[in-house]
Amino acid sequence: MLLRVKVQPKARRPGLQGLVAGVDGPRLKLAVTEAPEDGRANAAVCATVAKALGLPGHAVAVRHGTTNREKTLARTGDPALLMAKLEALA
Repeated sequence: MLLRVKVQPKARRPGLQGLVAGVDGPRLKLAVTEAPEDGRANAAVCATVAKALGLPGHAVAVRHGTTNREKTLARTGDPALLMAKLEALA
């Protein structure tokens, strides 16, 4: 299952910030305090999404956009259950 996100690195307040319009559809906006250096921000994005969905950290990975603010994440798990959790977060 894929999830599109828009990331704000080096933010003062980390966490999920709702939905934002993207070029190819809505994206989940989230902020992380880590800088986009050496993959630290990407790791923080994966950890934040995994925690919000109640998944282990290894269940979320960046699939596309490792150097962009707009990323596509791949998640493992039951799609119906994950969609219900995502709708609750948004």
